[in-house]
Amino acid sequence: MINRRIAMAAACALIFMVQPGHAGPCSDDIARVQAQVDDRIDAIAGAGPSAPETRAARLHREPTPGAMAAAEQKLGEGGPAEAALAALARARAADAAGDRAACEQALGQARQAIAR
Repeated sequence: MINRRIAMAAACALIFMVQPGHAGPCSDDIARVQAQVDDRIDAIAGAGPSAPETRAARLHREPTPGAMAAAEQKLGEGGPAEAALAALARARAADAAGDRAACEQALGQARQAIAR
């Protein structure tokens, strides 16, 4: 009887601890534009000069799109990609706040940046 009560209390506690995930008003659009930006960063990285390997690369860590954009900027190539990543960050913040208009505006800026 006591084990059943403990199990029931634990199940109730677990149910109340789990928070539902909420997607913002333009989460799907952000994911699509992020994929486009990632593709653009890959294209820029493959076309330009290379730089020496970083310590993180020697430790077998995969570079993030942001890290790649920063490295490209040091080589004089990262302007559009970096602007697109900054616009995506603004879009994510607006999405989290539920501001569809600001999110769409930031996504438009990201698309413009990678179109250059």
